Amino acid sequence: MPMLLLKASIVLLVIGIGLQATMRDAVYLVRHPGLFARTILSMHVLMPAVTLALCIGFGVRPALKVALLTLSISPVPPFLPPRVSKAAGDGSYIIGLLVAMSLLSIAIVPVSLHILGTFFDLPIHTPMPAVLKVVVTSVLGPLAIGLAIRHFVPSSARFAKPVTTAATVLMVVAVVPLLMKSWPAVRVLLGDGTLLMIATITLAGLAIGHPLGGPAREDRAVLALSTASRHPAVAMVVATANFPEEKLIVPAILLALIVSALVATPYVVWRKRGAARETVRT
Repeated sequence: MPMLLLKASIVLLVIGIGLQATMRDAVYLVRHPGLFARTILSMHVLMPAVTLALCIGFGVRPALKVALLTLSISPVPPFLPPRVSKAAGDGSYIIGLLVAMSLLSIAIVPVSLHILGTFFDLPIHTPMPAVLKVVVTSVLGPLAIGLAIRHFVPSSARFAKPVTTAATVLMVVAVVPLLMKSWPAVRVLLGDGTLLMIATITLAGLAIGHPLGGPAREDRAVLALSTASRHPAVAMVVATANFPEEKLIVPAILLALIVSALVATPYVVWRKRGAARETVRT
């Protein structure tokens, strides 16, 4: 039941995001090729490379290594836009990023897994049907529904905030019992530098994405948070398909998700205050 509620909350959240967007937002990155290139560099070249280097350097346990590496090659999570909005990020950019990275994951995930498999000399494969199902049902499908409703019924935009608020409440209700159920496994992962490792990778993602966002303050916030936060469901599907014997992978991904969100909070507050100061000056 909690998992069903979680899936429903994500669908509702993304529909709400779509109600605030336009078709022009969906192709934002196509209209900004320079930013598109820097986004790919930040999210799918530098971040996986840094994550790999840190995993090797820290010598972390296998389950955490798999969790962090699969997260680093996953697309943007569907719950990121509200967080980006709090950091005063560009709404058009994050919508375009959701669409572009979800579509590109069809190519990026297999290529990235092939590279990782070659590096570690492991027979890693891509469970493409499962990946597509996650991307379509949690991002592209609900977003298309929201965009279509907004396009044909423009007045529906006024329902966007109530829908996203309801989705957020539903998500909290669903996540709490899931975390309680996973807590014994999560406790096993605590210690051995695990929290430090996750925090370091999160800070690295923010440090990579922020400058590559370019001169616009709004773009920097979007790329920094997108580089540091990825779609947990895609990571879970990929990781569990390749390493079914590693029972700590899913708890490790959940732990990484929570710790990363906490570590990134000061950045969100900093960007929000910066935007407020600039608004006052103008």
